[in-house]
Amino acid sequence: MALLLINSRHCRPFCLSSSFALDGLRFPSADPRPPDPITPPREGGPGDGGWRGGGRGRPVRLARGAPLPLPRSPDPPPHRSLHRPRRQAPTFLPRSLSYHYCPPHLQGQVPQFLLNPASPSFSTSSGSPSPYDSDADPDADADPTCSTPLRPLDPKEVERVCKVIEDLFVSDRNMEAVLDECNIDLSPSLVVEVLERFRHAHKPAYRFFRWAGERSGYSHDSDTYTKMLSVLGKTRQFETMVALLEEMGNKGFLTMDAFKIAIKAFAAAREMKKSMGIFQLMKRFDFKAGLETFNCLIEALANGKLGKEAQALCEKLKDQYPPDLRTYTLVLLGWCKLKNLVEAGRVWNEMLDKGFKPDVVAYNIMVDGLIRGHRRSDAIKLFELMKAKGPVPNDRTYTILIQDLCKVGKMDLAVNCFREMLDAGCLPTVATYTCLIVGFGNARQMDKVSGLLREMTEKGCPPDARTYNALIKLMTNRNLPDDAARIYKKMINKGFEPTFHTYNMMMKSYFHGNNYEMGCKVWEEMGRQGICPDVNSYTVFIGGHIRHGRPEEAHRYIEEMISKGMKAPQIDYNKFAADFSRVGKPDMLYELAQKMNFSGKFEVSNVFYGWAERMKNRVKRRVPNQTGKRLF
Repeated sequence: MALLLINSRHCRPFCLSSSFALDGLRFPSADPRPPDPITPPREGGPGDGGWRGGGRGRPVRLARGAPLPLPRSPDPPPHRSLHRPRRQAPTFLPRSLSYHYCPPHLQGQVPQFLLNPASPSFSTSSGSPSPYDSDADPDADADPTCSTPLRPLDPKEVERVCKVIEDLFVSDRNMEAVLDECNIDLSPSLVVEVLERFRHAHKPAYRFFRWAGERSGYSHDSDTYTKMLSVLGKTRQFETMVALLEEMGNKGFLTMDAFKIAIKAFAAAREMKKSMGIFQLMKRFDFKAGLETFNCLIEALANGKLGKEAQALCEKLKDQYPPDLRTYTLVLLGWCKLKNLVEAGRVWNEMLDKGFKPDVVAYNIMVDGLIRGHRRSDAIKLFELMKAKGPVPNDRTYTILIQDLCKVGKMDLAVNCFREMLDAGCLPTVATYTCLIVGFGNARQMDKVSGLLREMTEKGCPPDARTYNALIKLMTNRNLPDDAARIYKKMINKGFEPTFHTYNMMMKSYFHGNNYEMGCKVWEEMGRQGICPDVNSYTVFIGGHIRHGRPEEAHRYIEEMISKGMKAPQIDYNKFAADFSRVGKPDMLYELAQKMNFSGKFEVSNVFYGWAERMKNRVKRRVPNQTGKRLF
């Protein structure tokens, strides 16, 4: 039986027939209007499993918001779901955990086996045993971008160099002269580690890089140049980045990774012409800019939500770089990130017309795009076709669906989908478990969170840094910063490296909970762990000072940000200036207004100038004139 999708503009039917495995799935590409509501299927028709049809030969209309079909575990009728026990645990948890009782007053709190009985502290050298010591050790290599083990190279030497740079650069002293006297044993690995510590502060990083390159007995290699290039690209110092690329080319240190870093940096800043200029630079230094490099550019544009630009570039250079399956998949990704399903369907159909058969990566992108575009019923239909005709859904496919169900609070359906994943022989990953943990945590069912955490360890899939960060976020969102601190301590003891997002969440929670001292301790702990604070970190920290009426400390860290080359933070500048007005320090406001003006924050500079003028007038009112009478 053929299922038809009607293109209403051109009145051309696209057929989803039994020849799907050869012809592929086609999407209507020119009807952006919302589909008609779904009508119940006839008895015995193709209504089970998410497919809705009116009988043989009738067109199938796609609907919004259809529930996830799980034929093996159908939902109970509405009158039964109202009386379902609230704490009924899913059957995939161990029996001893699935049915353990959680008292009502503990619902919504952190699981007890995640807590350390000691008071929250950010000292990781404590000798007190952790209740986690009996858990499986997750030090095995997980995702390197999220859970790198804490094994830095010669930490004392790295810490000493970073301390000199941090103290002397901010105070505007001769940093290079002091570094000369420190007798530093320079090596490329040490330089890379120091640059990593200042990856969000390009000014001190670049000065140290130049100082190291001038030392006798040491010379940079391709790794140190590439790391410095990455720092400049992230902070959008494009002129310096291009000059460094030229220098690398003259010294023979250019690599494909260096070109990819530059391409991604320009694409993220929407600098299309400069991104294409990298291709010319590659030809100048005898690097072949092939289809792989071109796909890297398309990927950078797609991830930067520049699907339109990626599509135009493919059309313009299709003769020079004939698109392959990866090219079409990346263009599809760009449109799906923009939630433009009409163009995504057009790219899908074009991919089929060119003879490319979408793989599981393309299907996953399309499923995720349909969910993002609030076309869940269409995503379910595509998922069912994957199971029927291939490619077989993988762990990423199931995780996409489970994550969406958890976001909308449909935990019963998410559990059913998880069961179906296990029955299909697809092993869940840490990301799958983390989605369920977040879903149950948001639903305040912490007993099930405890069961999932234990099951992860028993199944040989122990929590990683992403799981710990998700738990910390759950605690901070519910104003439980002390519990978040205990989970953080466990994270460190397990050997996972937190990110600046981890510290930002805890700092914000403490500051908003009127615990100024602990908020400052989180900032200090971030420095001890060698995490470079980004703009958001400074924004949270400075905002905490302002929130607790400490404008002078906030002023000092704003100056530190500007001296490091960062953008001015987005904070409540009116309150900040008003606090200075109360203590009678107009010069500080004028000075900060000038620095904001130089950094390009003209609106903020005007705010400071306005408050400085107001406060100056208030001071004049209190100063008597020569006759001894007041001016006003």
